Amino acid sequence: MIIIDSLLISTLKYLPKWFAKPFAAPYVAGETEDEVVKQIKRINKKRMSATVDILGEHTKSIQEAKLITSQYCNLYKRIYQESLDCNISIKPTHLGLDISIEEAKQNFLKITKTAKMYSNFLRIDMESSNVTDKTFEIFKYCKQHYSQVGVVLQAYLHRTLEDVSKLSSSDGFNSRICKGIYKEPTSLAIQDQNIINENYLNIAKRMYQMGAYSGFATHNQSLIDDLLSWIYKEKVPKNNFEFQVLYGVPMDGRLEYLVDNGFKVRVYVPYGKDWFDYSIRRLKENPNIAGYVLKNLFKKN
Repeated sequence: MIIIDSLLISTLKYLPKWFAKPFAAPYVAGETEDEVVKQIKRINKKRMSATVDILGEHTKSIQEAKLITSQYCNLYKRIYQESLDCNISIKPTHLGLDISIEEAKQNFLKITKTAKMYSNFLRIDMESSNVTDKTFEIFKYCKQHYSQVGVVLQAYLHRTLEDVSKLSSSDGFNSRICKGIYKEPTSLAIQDQNIINENYLNIAKRMYQMGAYSGFATHNQSLIDDLLSWIYKEKVPKNNFEFQVLYGVPMDGRLEYLVDNGFKVRVYVPYGKDWFDYSIRRLKENPNIAGYVLKNLFKKN
């Protein structure tokens, strides 16, 4: 069955988007702002927080980058008006980093000022290693204008522990910790999953030692177990971290367990018209979802 699901996923990218859309639905909260707000409200009712992302990356024109910037500013306003427990995550290349770092900085500055106006938080997402230093530069630039700005650290990069030591010297350092999904050479990134998990734990511990706030972004149940063991052993205060997961990824009741035990959980909620490539990546990680959706498409009511 796993082989069949994997074959199905490999053919989806060659099929019309109308056919692929039901397979994408579990991972994307819709195409419009109204649709994503509805899903964020549903998440909040489950006592979980959210972070929202407009899908897209590698914007090629200044006009498009400024349009996306305006959409994010409007989204902060909508979050405020709807009293949502939600912040925003943004990829630098979506705001024009491929055009120039100055273009990206100016767009991020506008969004940072909007976040400050609505007393919300801004998370600057991390992409491939060729923009890591530029992303940190944008992060530091935004932090000069508003304290409630965070970034993302990737546990598979060899450099990350050193980055923690450098970045956490600033007041109120806040970072999501993820494993990293971009294909990187062995010279830059750890390839063995067990070693990545070990490095993830070491990064989490270093963040705590440096007085920083961590978002533990992982769906790996064993890694969550290891994090919890360390948290309980060291009596890490619950206001020093949160657990984060992607919208739609099956967690077998783990999120409810965490919430019931007083841990903060945040769901990364993507939406927008550029849903196709993102969804294919998620389906590759969870191929059984494809078979489940296909079965339900042809299920008789």
